[in-house]
Amino acid sequence: MAHVTREHLDRLLEQALLADDHSSLASRLYDAALDYSSGDVSRASILVLAAEEWRAAGQPARAMECFQRAVEDGGEAGFDPRAGIADTLFELDRTDEAREVIETIRAEGGVSTATAHTIAETLVAYGDLQGGLEWATQAVLGCDENDPEQGALLRTRYRIRVDLGLPEDELDALVH
Repeated sequence: MAHVTREHLDRLLEQALLADDHSSLASRLYDAALDYSSGDVSRASILVLAAEEWRAAGQPARAMECFQRAVEDGGEAGFDPRAGIADTLFELDRTDEAREVIETIRAEGGVSTATAHTIAETLVAYGDLQGGLEWATQAVLGCDENDPEQGALLRTRYRIRVDLGLPEDELDALVH
């Protein structure tokens, strides 16, 4: 069993970045999650990082496994790991399943700003600008002005509106 610190993860990330080896990093993160006993980073967060690295390594099935384990773990992960599952399902061209996951997240309510931002970006990446705009707008309207995600979310929303050819509105004015 291992105690995982932010510094330990930073070293792993730095080594992998220098080696440009996503598979190796994903494996090491996954192993760290399996050996996890405690730390200043949750097991779910480590699993989400591993999932993202598996995706970058072109191994979406392994990413799905890590995202699912993060969901099952239930720990804090920065955003709902199901948003990562939806993104991976889109990548696998399993669009209907991806949309079902997103609708489940919406129906449950209480969506964090980071989760809404992730879903908005996913929808835009897979061609659903209107869906992305809806998620971004709801998140902006629902987030606290001190939310660290607010600025990035406002910029995402603005970019989507520009892509849709919409005129600037009062929320867009907050970007400037």
